[in-house]
Amino acid sequence: MTAYQSLEALRKRVSVLGNAIGILHWDQETMMPEGVAPGRARDLAELSLMVHEIETDERLPDLLAEAEAQQEQLDSWQRANLREMRHLYLHANATPAELVEKIVIARSDSVTTWKDARAANDFKRLAPKLDTLFQLQREVATIKSEALGVTPYEALLDEYDPGRREVQVDALFDELVAFLPDFTREVMARQVAGPGVIQPRGPFPVADQEKLSRAVMEILDFPFDRGRLDTAAHPFSGGAEGDNRITTRYSEDDFTKSLMAVIHETGHALYEDGRPHQWRGQPVGESRGMTLHESQSLLLEMQAARSEEFIRYLAPITREILGGDGPAWEADNILRLYRKVEPGLIRVYADEVTYPLHVILRYQLEKAIVADEIRVGDLPGAWNDMMQQYLGIIPPTDSDGVMQDVHWPEGLLGYFPTYSLGALAAAQIFAAATEARPEILPGLGKGDLKPLYGWLDENIRSKGCLYTADELIEQATGAPLGVEAYKAAVRARYLG
Repeated sequence: MTAYQSLEALRKRVSVLGNAIGILHWDQETMMPEGVAPGRARDLAELSLMVHEIETDERLPDLLAEAEAQQEQLDSWQRANLREMRHLYLHANATPAELVEKIVIARSDSVTTWKDARAANDFKRLAPKLDTLFQLQREVATIKSEALGVTPYEALLDEYDPGRREVQVDALFDELVAFLPDFTREVMARQVAGPGVIQPRGPFPVADQEKLSRAVMEILDFPFDRGRLDTAAHPFSGGAEGDNRITTRYSEDDFTKSLMAVIHETGHALYEDGRPHQWRGQPVGESRGMTLHESQSLLLEMQAARSEEFIRYLAPITREILGGDGPAWEADNILRLYRKVEPGLIRVYADEVTYPLHVILRYQLEKAIVADEIRVGDLPGAWNDMMQQYLGIIPPTDSDGVMQDVHWPEGLLGYFPTYSLGALAAAQIFAAATEARPEILPGLGKGDLKPLYGWLDENIRSKGCLYTADELIEQATGAPLGVEAYKAAVRARYLG
């Protein structure tokens, strides 16, 4: 084999192991008996070590150098694949194997503790687990920052959004902070002066909500022959190549919470399902980082599914499945319900106007965590102070505050900013798509997403990692990632 072919073979092995890890992780969060958690942690640690051994194989420096010297013999996809291999090697080679093992075990221990601590509103139970995990992640950040020539926080961010830098995130988030508080107050004043929202009254049995979720997933063309819907403590999308598994959680007093989570996670799954099939198992065939991933889930949840066209189509289906009757179930009221803007405690249930403030809060705390500027024991107080600053509310419990997300117990420092970067990209991409194909919005009004999906397949999903995230966004929309499309979208929707 040529050097490049040898590299492809090694990456294929990593992909297969990643599939096994993905299914075990999904099982851990959905169906795994609690008593087997320690053994599962050891299994995942061993598989992660096997991946690390391949990614740090002593032959790799020579193979990469030889393949890079012969790039003129490769096509554009192969050259991009080689570029991604080099990037992955830099990350993997910077992290010692023993540190990888420690993190996997600490993560499993932390997540298991988080589930119990959150249920009991007992942050003190979780704190020592978080402290251990954060210390390990700071080690990784320091090591990788030196290897990549970036700041420690950027080294972690680069794992989820390659090439993204703090200066860019700070600039975009500063624009949002300058815009959102006054805009939120203006929207809320407009809504108070208009017709009130009638909250549909439950309880809504979980069985009925699951039926509604599956019906909407069918409309959204979720591939049930290659995927499934389950419940978890925190909604997520996972699985393996060609095996897309999503989860939600149900509240019997509010069906909208689970339904929007299902639409969000379906967006993730459809992005995964639409990646270039001929490059499955290779880095260039992977999703293009979490900003792009979140753009696809938030495009479906916040742009398409909250459009007036789609909500009017969905309202009678919702009413029929949930057995609703009366003014609360009329399309006009359902539209107002889905577009209600009000600061709330829980990020995953936030409206699209206040949602970015939840993420900015976490981003700023994460940078302080990585810089070791805040003690774990002080996180609940810091969280509550920033909730008051940005959203004007204070969580009554830590379960509804600092413990609401699983990301920190999983050690996913550097992940959170991609949510709001993804929201900005979603608005920009949806605006470009609807301008290019005027049939998209009328299609949503009939439950027909083919026009939207056709544009996304052509411009986003099929590209894999052929380009960087910023290159892909600019090629698809004609402009660099920015705030203006998001501002225009919410102004039109809430003040138009």
